[in-house]
Amino acid sequence: MSGVPAVVIAAPASGSGKTTLATGLIGALRRAGHRVAPFKVGPDYIDPGYHGLAAGRPGRNLDPVLVGAERVVPLYRHGADGCDLAVVEGVMGLFDGRIDENHVAPIAEGSTAQVAGLLGAPVILVVDARGHSQSLAALLHGFATFDSAIRLGGVILNRVGSERHDQVLRAACDRVGLPVLGSLPRMAELEVPSRHLGLIPAVEHGHAATAAVEAMTDLVAAHVDLPTIARLARSNITTPAWDPVNAVRESEDRVSVKSVAAPGPVIAMAGGPAFTFGYAEHRELLEAAAARVVVFDPMGDELPTGTAGLVLPGGFPEEHAAALAANDRLLAQVAEQAGAGLPVHAECAGLLYLSRSLDGHPMAGVVDATAEFGPRLTLGYRDAVALTDSALWRAGERVRGHEFHRTRLVATGAETPAWGWHTAGDRIREGALIHRVHASYLHTHPAGNPRATCRFVAAAADYARIRATA
Repeated sequence: MSGVPAVVIAAPASGSGKTTLATGLIGALRRAGHRVAPFKVGPDYIDPGYHGLAAGRPGRNLDPVLVGAERVVPLYRHGADGCDLAVVEGVMGLFDGRIDENHVAPIAEGSTAQVAGLLGAPVILVVDARGHSQSLAALLHGFATFDSAIRLGGVILNRVGSERHDQVLRAACDRVGLPVLGSLPRMAELEVPSRHLGLIPAVEHGHAATAAVEAMTDLVAAHVDLPTIARLARSNITTPAWDPVNAVRESEDRVSVKSVAAPGPVIAMAGGPAFTFGYAEHRELLEAAAARVVVFDPMGDELPTGTAGLVLPGGFPEEHAAALAANDRLLAQVAEQAGAGLPVHAECAGLLYLSRSLDGHPMAGVVDATAEFGPRLTLGYRDAVALTDSALWRAGERVRGHEFHRTRLVATGAETPAWGWHTAGDRIREGALIHRVHASYLHTHPAGNPRATCRFVAAAADYARIRATA
């Protein structure tokens, strides 16, 4: 039995309007009666938030680099369960992915093309029509013939300037035999506000995000051939769905997890506007490992009662530093319990929250570092190795992660670094280990590393037992 049929929304280059089109398409297909599963290729945390608003269910990521190509199809089937159609938004240009320094990979790892091939799904190419005329035919010919494993199902013209412009572009598409599935006029008012890491997350943008998603849905519903796209959707996959319970069961640390007594330990997971970067599979794995996950907002809440483990994911704490600093009771709780051995998993925003200060605002002070907004963006995949044992990793274990930040640590103490890797010939030592705290800029995908989640839950259960007998 094949999986839920899908279409993959790609483009020749970044900035072509994939997110607007994909989000609007998800909303329009849902409005037409479909149960739509939304996906994003790559490690992006922000676009899935808009997809989720449009679909009414969590947006998920498909990233062969972070989880391994062998897990992409199982994760797709898991995320599409209960749906009759899926929309997968690509990353950058269709064939763009992780840079292969040796130039030997037949197709870029982590590219939209790789994911489309794994799913057996057709690609719809979104073209930014500004500046294009008859030469569009040559561009489309190149994308259609570059890789015979990728099937272009059609083209959607975006930001079309006039009726005459539309006619010329359609003639170019006809010349290479690609159907035009939609033609969207220029609509500057649909632009969603952005900041240094891309779009502002939907949870921060609130009612404006909802209104933007509705406007995208209206635009696509009016200018795109939805029935044809629905008929075009395909997948040829037969691999079973990913199951967090099975992932835990198959983990090398399953004996440790089996020792967790019911009810499992309380894992506090930071949420709210400052901590928006996370994967849906993280909570699913924690719960499959017997944890009781409680989401809280560090801008106003205290630690949940009975907290035995703390997850501080990525996000934009630099945009909310004053509000985070104002909740000094929580900062004191985190510092006290981290010093007492509370297992803490902090990624990027979490690292900043644990620092002494962020842009002059006092933070928890668990990590002996001062953080500030930096002059440039740090972005890219990393092949990292754990430098010592922690509540999540064993020394020598290798993991693929992703950096995505524009802050920097400008003064650091003598903590043991968490990770080591090489980039551009440089030997990097990054992150900090203090007690049972693992803090780093590196984002990892839990579905690619279930053993780490199992260890973390087991460490939280140990902490809960120690606190109960203290």
